[in-house]
Amino acid sequence: MNFKGIQKREEGKFITRYNLTYETVDKQEKVYEMISRKKNIENFEALHGEEPDAVVIIATDESGDRILVDKEFRLAVGGWVYNFPAGLIDPGEKPEESARRELWEETGLELYEIDDLIGPSYSAVGFSNEINVCVVGKARGEFHESTSTVEEITPGWYTRAEIRELLKTERFAARTQAYCYLWSRM
Repeated sequence: MNFKGIQKREEGKFITRYNLTYETVDKQEKVYEMISRKKNIENFEALHGEEPDAVVIIATDESGDRILVDKEFRLAVGGWVYNFPAGLIDPGEKPEESARRELWEETGLELYEIDDLIGPSYSAVGFSNEINVCVVGKARGEFHESTSTVEEITPGWYTRAEIRELLKTERFAARTQAYCYLWSRM
């Protein structure tokens, strides 16, 4: 693959769409469409971000016997999807701060213990360079509705057996599905 150039196509509030032009090994010129959280990518090197854009929160209850998963309506797929709580990192925030804020905003729970940070990883490597960090820990408290009027989220605690049943019948975000499958088999 020989990178030829990048062109900004459209800038939205949260994402920007780009066309990347490249030449294949058989000398065919191709255009690859992508989206990014970055507003001004001008060259190949700028595709490689260093700082995470978002956090994913993987939390269990105090006993470790139940995992927290949101059921949320996602407009891009036109339906309900099971997903870990997640959100964008605000300017100046550390991932741990974002995780605590996002968890409280989406669920009303307190992330009182952080056991690990997993990262960086890409959200959707097939069409985006968004970088995530997973914050792993324990949460407690009472659920409340999301503080955002643009999100429809129903958080829930699930046992391993309940997760195994949901995996058979419900749609999940890929990373949540993979992690929950492994967690349910522990």
